[in-house]
Amino acid sequence: MSSRPNILFILVDDMGYGDFGVFNDGSLRTPALDRLVSEGVCLTQHYSASCVCAPARAALLTGRYPHRTGAIDTLEGRGLDRLALREVTFADVLKREGYVTGLIGKWHLGALDPRYHPNARGFDEFVGFRGGWQDYYLWRLGYNGKIYRSDGRYLTDVFTEEAVQFIRRHRKEPFFLHLTYNAPHFPFQAPEEEVEPFLEEGKFTKAVSLLYAMIQRMDKGVGRILEELKRQGLEENTILLFSSDNGPQFGGQGEMCTARYNCGFNGAKGSVYEGGIRVPLIVRWPAGLDGGRYFDGLVHFTDWFPTLLQAVGAPLPKDVALDGHDVLPILRGEGDPLDVPRFWQWNRYTPLVTCNAAMRDGPWKLVRPRIDEALEVAGEDLAVDRALKYMPERYNRLTLTPEPRREVPPPPPPELYNLEQDPLEQHNLASEQPERVARMLCALESWFEEVEAERRSIQDTF
Repeated sequence: MSSRPNILFILVDDMGYGDFGVFNDGSLRTPALDRLVSEGVCLTQHYSASCVCAPARAALLTGRYPHRTGAIDTLEGRGLDRLALREVTFADVLKREGYVTGLIGKWHLGALDPRYHPNARGFDEFVGFRGGWQDYYLWRLGYNGKIYRSDGRYLTDVFTEEAVQFIRRHRKEPFFLHLTYNAPHFPFQAPEEEVEPFLEEGKFTKAVSLLYAMIQRMDKGVGRILEELKRQGLEENTILLFSSDNGPQFGGQGEMCTARYNCGFNGAKGSVYEGGIRVPLIVRWPAGLDGGRYFDGLVHFTDWFPTLLQAVGAPLPKDVALDGHDVLPILRGEGDPLDVPRFWQWNRYTPLVTCNAAMRDGPWKLVRPRIDEALEVAGEDLAVDRALKYMPERYNRLTLTPEPRREVPPPPPPELYNLEQDPLEQHNLASEQPERVARMLCALESWFEEVEAERRSIQDTF
């Protein structure tokens, strides 16, 4: 058995703090996740790198802001989700260090072109799908290059079983397993026995009942995996992390409305307000980190690349400018929380700094609100992305037509919040702090100019 720590990073899709039983009002039960909260370190001020999935995942695997990596949007038909070939992934580094690397679940960093396949980006083993979502019953999965169609099992259960088997196969060698459940992302589907209790209770819409059922089923899978680590004697020296790629998805009407409790945070998926980017993170490592506590310092997705590599004694890649920082010392109580600015920006197609952007500087947060016109997607692009889920054989190249023309109106004025005093972003202080707004706006624009210049320098061919 290896003395080097294993790493198991479980990343789920569109889940907020309010989707944990321990943080909810008793409406759903997540005993496995609640157990992790009680045994590990639960970060209360942890941020994704984006309010949507592909850019967030790119930052997590590279330690760099999404714009630098080329993964700026979710539109796989246009390749806007692709992780540039020059990028070094976390799996690349660990594989060179002798770790067995596996990805089970959702990739969404390049759905077309074998150069962007997980097996070409550092992962020895891949079981999953390469796009943004998949039907939970009518699934098509890649198994290291081979395609398998649904055998009738629920997709979350398939990923759980594959994770358990991966742990069993590699129990005697160091491994990195990235388990990326697509629950509770659309389409909202769950086994009937999970859904019925919520529907009978009558407290929630049909959509929320399905979402909660999806989360509870996923929680059972996490419980199976925790038991397998214990059974194999790997519990103590496995660095286990659990997080979500972005905040919960809110939308729909009537019975298909997905709005639900998320601890009062403003906004949701697709927004740079707290509800879109502040996401749960639990880390449990009994052999290396005291658990059973909460940590309130600000930690960002890009921080996990250097933190985990340093934790296992792997060197950081040379000639790669990282945006993340090693946070293990501060998680151990050795030193003060990091005091570095953090940035976010997302819209559809070509990025616009005036739309849906944010900056954190200490307790202060500057927000450039969304512009609806910059978040619209052309119908033909939506059709291609949907077809890629059910008929991927019809497509073998990206959509190369020019991006849709759009008329984007002048942006609304910037907003300013003091999150230390106002974590729910209820009081806009921009009019009271014009000089601070001007300074932070200048810093945001300088950052955007830098990362966009790096994105535009990508030379990948189509």
